[in-house]
Amino acid sequence: MIGHLDAGGDLREDREMALPWWLPFGEVPEIRARQLAGDLATMSPPQVVDVRTAAEFRRGHVRGAVSVPISELPRQLATLGLERGRPVVAICLTAHRSIPAVRLLRRAGFDAVQLAGGMLAWRADGFPEDEGAEG
Repeated sequence: MIGHLDAGGDLREDREMALPWWLPFGEVPEIRARQLAGDLATMSPPQVVDVRTAAEFRRGHVRGAVSVPISELPRQLATLGLERGRPVVAICLTAHRSIPAVRLLRRAGFDAVQLAGGMLAWRADGFPEDEGAEG
C-alpha cells in the first residue's frame, strides 16, 4: 500500500502519491472548459494557476490566472497567495504539465483539478483570453 498522512493524521491510500510530483503522466481530477468558464463567472470563482512558460502566458491566458512555470511551482507555491478554502484549477497548453501541478497542489492541501485539454480546449471552445504578463 502506498499512503501518506492526511490532514487528520490518518494514513490513507493514494494512488497519486506513487508517482513523483513532476512526472507528467497519470490521471488527476479534471474540469471541462465550459464548466470552468461558468464557474469563473460566479461570485466564488476558482483560483487559476497557469503553469506554462511566461512567454506562453503572455500570448494568452484565462482571465485572473496566476502565472508560475511548472518548474518553479514547488519553490513559489507558498508565495502565490492561494486560499485553501477555494478550488484551484491548474492549466497548461495540453493538460500535460498541469498533471504534476495538480498532484503537487493536492499534496499541499488544495482542492485542485486540471483543465481538461488545457488552453487548446479553452481556445477550441472559443472562450476569451487576456494577453500580457499580468493575469
